Amino acid sequence: MTLMHRSSGHMSADRRYDYARGAAADGDHAAAADLLEQTLEIAPNWAPAWFALGEAREALGAREAAAIAFAQALAHEPEDSHGARLRLARLGVEAMPAQPPQAYVRDLFDQYAARFETHLVKDLHYRAPAILRDAVLGQRGADARFVHSLDLGCGTGLMAREMATHCARMDGCDLSPAMVAKARATGLYARVETSDLIDFLKSYEARSVDLVLAADVFVYCGDLAAIFAAVARIVVPGSLFAFSLQRAEAGTYQLGEDLRYAHARNYVASLAATHGFAMATCDDVSVRQDRGQPVPGLCVVLVAL
Repeated sequence: MTLMHRSSGHMSADRRYDYARGAAADGDHAAAADLLEQTLEIAPNWAPAWFALGEAREALGAREAAAIAFAQALAHEPEDSHGARLRLARLGVEAMPAQPPQAYVRDLFDQYAARFETHLVKDLHYRAPAILRDAVLGQRGADARFVHSLDLGCGTGLMAREMATHCARMDGCDLSPAMVAKARATGLYARVETSDLIDFLKSYEARSVDLVLAADVFVYCGDLAAIFAAVARIVVPGSLFAFSLQRAEAGTYQLGEDLRYAHARNYVASLAATHGFAMATCDDVSVRQDRGQPVPGLCVVLVAL
């Protein structure tokens, strides 16, 4: 997903940038690169143009030149709302980051919020909330009731809709203010915060929650150890921690071509054991499609010991 750009402050640069994005969308990456180089002659410090130039050069197979452009994008926007550091990691120039830049995730979903449900559910056949609901109820029964539930990375509230009749109270968080606004408008949450996952979890007292859900959220988290530790602190014994993952076949976690993280089954099992959870479910699933093909994933339900 390409982020919308902020103006360079130069009309002629903006115009060339827009022409370049059009050329790239049509598959003419050579023309896009040429137009972006012209753009940067006018606005040499404009991070969106550097990032787009990196994309065009990478599409042309010029990996070293692409890395230079992504590095320039990062230098001119250290907050990294475009995800240049992730692209550099994919090119092997930088180490794989344990987490993506928060600005990248926030801006990505702020711009996605208006069409999130239509695109995700209808176009990508997204099923994570329903899959997690069935897995949780499979552990506790169709009439299960939870006293205090958390929905991590709640998005527009799809998970809450699936679990509303089973949760006396549900709270949610998301990095994207636009997503939080939509989740709040559902009326299904007692509390919804614009927050990082760890900060949100730290705001709860120990042993105060009996269900934690994370539907298709950890694809934007690499190292999950801190999240597991934060969840372990706040759940009561017997609580459920249920989440979906994109599946890696080996190792711990990997950054894919789609700039999403995939996690290995053994990595999850190790974290569960370390942080006091028993593995109840770890099933192969696909929660969405990519270019018409199912994306390999895992549905995990852990029980707090």
